[in-house]
Amino acid sequence: MTLSMVILQSAAPAAPAAGGGAMMWIMLIMVFVVMWLFMIRPQRKQQKELEKFRNELKKGDKIVTIGGIFGTIAEIHETDVLIRVDGETKLRVSKNAIQKDFTPQQ
Repeated sequence: MTLSMVILQSAAPAAPAAGGGAMMWIMLIMVFVVMWLFMIRPQRKQQKELEKFRNELKKGDKIVTIGGIFGTIAEIHETDVLIRVDGETKLRVSKNAIQKDFTPQQ
């Protein structure tokens, strides 16, 4: 008889914890806030800085593209840039392809 009572007690549904649903939502919101603080916010800041850098390009700046091509800006247009890569060799690349500035700081 004792074995059947133990089985019946273990099979009985447990009483729901008070406030369990609210705690779940609070934890979910906290996870989202932490993700926003450590992942989304820094990435947006970096994107804004890169966009500002691309908008402030000027002739003569030494740059590198996302493909690893080093060059000097020869002409700037609205959406693209003409860069001199070696001697008189020039390439036209999108402004979105420019990654870094290698102009010496004065």
